[in-house]
Amino acid sequence: MFSLVRENIRIAFDSIRSQLLRTILTILIIAIGITALVGILSAVSALENTISSDFSSMGANTFNIQRYDFTSQRRSRDDQKINPVINYRQVKAFEEDYQFPFTNTSLSFLGTRSAEVKYENEKTDPEVQVFGVNENFISNSGLEVASGRELNYFDVLNSNSVCVIGSDLQKALLADVNPINQTISIRGSKFKVVGVLKEKGSTFGNNQDLRVLMPLQKARTIFTNPNINYSLSIKTDKKDMLEGAQDEAIVMFRNIRGLSPIEDNNFGLERSDDLINRIGEITGVLSMAAWIISIITIFGSTIALFNMMLVSVTERTREIGVRKALGAKSGTIAFQFFIETIIIGQLGGMLGILLGILLGLGFAALVDFNFVIPWLAMGSAAIITFLVAVVSGSYPAIKAAKLDPVESLRHE
Repeated sequence: MFSLVRENIRIAFDSIRSQLLRTILTILIIAIGITALVGILSAVSALENTISSDFSSMGANTFNIQRYDFTSQRRSRDDQKINPVINYRQVKAFEEDYQFPFTNTSLSFLGTRSAEVKYENEKTDPEVQVFGVNENFISNSGLEVASGRELNYFDVLNSNSVCVIGSDLQKALLADVNPINQTISIRGSKFKVVGVLKEKGSTFGNNQDLRVLMPLQKARTIFTNPNINYSLSIKTDKKDMLEGAQDEAIVMFRNIRGLSPIEDNNFGLERSDDLINRIGEITGVLSMAAWIISIITIFGSTIALFNMMLVSVTERTREIGVRKALGAKSGTIAFQFFIETIIIGQLGGMLGILLGILLGLGFAALVDFNFVIPWLAMGSAAIITFLVAVVSGSYPAIKAAKLDPVESLRHE
């Protein structure tokens, strides 16, 4: 039995080599569909993994009050409601009046995205982000200090000239020295480095490690734009109290903004897990698009493989007659053509999986995402190519098995 299987496999490979060009074209057609499936699903997985890890670091017990929510930011500019900026007076009023149990409130604003930071005779390119923050910003944002300390209450209260820097900034300016207690300069102001953040990486080209965090009041003396927009982040120590903390925050901030009971909120409130769920919805749509594209392409490859095997049966009719005349059974003939179809399908699948992984890896490297091996897509691709081979090879194999040996020997 096994010797017969080996013989049929050998004959299948000989047949594939004898019609190499046709086989290669069929394999490429199959590979294109599998590449589309594996490549797009790899890219989607990298996107989802990167963004989810970034937001999940905030924790499921954190929510933000900001100028716009995630939904309104996705609308077109013509449909988007223009919300007023959240100013310093409003965030300070919230910080002082919000007394919900087991919560910590973080205040922050982005001073600039293009600061030039100096240390002695060295300086960075003008691409450093500078944030004014209070003492709760680092913990509420899911950040950690790798060395030194965080900003504390007294740093913020006294507007101390101290700062915490990102890991890339430390590597760029202070790689050869102990960064703690070194003095850097930003817009002519001197700051003592008291801490270095753990590495976070970048998302959508936004380097989260090239940043400076300084006390809120000190930052306000350097960045004096009257339209600065502030953000609030509230973290609860007890997850089961999150809904209550959120409801009270909405009521209080509506009062601070002077909204009447019939007016809609003119600010956004977002939870980190809400953002993750919405990202999941978006990636779900992309995954569905990948399946639709690949199914259409694979349908075409099924037709191509089916047509190739029919032509192969016609061209090898005399060979089939000879084998039957020598005693080959119909089942053996059918198995020979069927195994040939399976081999071609699997070769196309393997090539498609390899190209798809390379495509996903290239995309992840291009946009600096965390690549994850798409096991589900690879398994699905292997199953799909097997089904394509079964569908495409069944009829030609049955047709070859049913050929009359006498008529086949007469075939020219």
